[in-house]
Amino acid sequence: MERYLKRGVSAGKEEVHKAIANMPKGLFEHSFCKILPDIVGGDENYCNIMHADTAGTKTSLAYLYWKETGNLDVWAGVVQDAMVMNLDDLGAVGAVDNILISSTIGRNAKLIPSEVLTEIIQSSQSFIERMADEGIHLVHTGGETADVGDIVRTVDIGFTTFARIERKDLIVNDIKDGAIIVGLQSFGQSSYETTYNSGIGSNGLTSARHDVLDKSYAERFPESFDRKVPEDVAYSGSKKMTDTITIDSKSYEIGRLLLSPTRTYLPVLKKIFNEMKPVIQGVIHCTGGAQTKVKKFIKNKHIIKDGLFPPPPLFDLIQKESGTSWAEMYKVFNMGHRMEFYLPQNHAIELISIAKEFNIDAKIIGRVEDHETNKISILGPEGIMTY
Repeated sequence: MERYLKRGVSAGKEEVHKAIANMPKGLFEHSFCKILPDIVGGDENYCNIMHADTAGTKTSLAYLYWKETGNLDVWAGVVQDAMVMNLDDLGAVGAVDNILISSTIGRNAKLIPSEVLTEIIQSSQSFIERMADEGIHLVHTGGETADVGDIVRTVDIGFTTFARIERKDLIVNDIKDGAIIVGLQSFGQSSYETTYNSGIGSNGLTSARHDVLDKSYAERFPESFDRKVPEDVAYSGSKKMTDTITIDSKSYEIGRLLLSPTRTYLPVLKKIFNEMKPVIQGVIHCTGGAQTKVKKFIKNKHIIKDGLFPPPPLFDLIQKESGTSWAEMYKVFNMGHRMEFYLPQNHAIELISIAKEFNIDAKIIGRVEDHETNKISILGPEGIMTY
């Protein structure tokens, strides 16, 4: 059994997809988000998009780091995680501006004091202001904050987002034979980030936390995990949060790398759509399912990813600490790029150049071929993996 499943988590969310299989899919079957008619305005030229997501178990990691170091600023990153997991999904269908946001925070008040709650609530406005500097307009409409210690171990941070856009501005996946795939790097430091980003995003953190950190965290902070997780995969690594690794001659705490805020691509997406929308066949935000995510948005296609970025240092560390197969790593973690575009090859250089204006590296990472079924082939460190 995969290590991820042993911890009670599913990368592909198969049970969820089975549960919603018979629900209406909205206006377009293969759109990255469910797109609805303009229920708000009643204009057939517009549509409505609503999305909800959380930071997942990254909040548990933030809790450990805060308890160990006392640094409150780590909570701002987790708020960004929860917001971006919504915003960049909306971005993948063309909604990149004028987005409404509402928060839902559930905390265990006995473990999460008022100063942490204040940092969480205020951090959302700080992110909104930073995005405004990049020409992205987000409006916080309020939300719900509840003390629910009976059902939440530490804290859960989620957001719901809403956008109303013209149908002509939509990106609806229609990925064709012969398209190439351009991936936007998830690690490094973009022009709108203040420090190095490990690329971790907000997927796979259950594994990242348990695979890298050592048993002392289970003993000191039993509230940070599910005690029913098998002992062999519970805090089974060798590292402490404050241990360091060197990347490009600079030293970084492992805890900070694991907690790198999920990078938003909205500023890049906005410019790409303004200049290149007619040639884009599809956009995939590589979240749940990671490099296999696209499989849900194609029909009779073989996605060949044989030019991926080398795994960033943090992902290498996770794999070495855990011994997780590379096949599972590419299904759980983005492994170096978290946003990918499908388009004709003669437009790739233009897209890559736009990304580099934001100090985000981009490259052709693969191609598309017709196939009798949906298939994904990934070239990893140990050869071809098929999904």
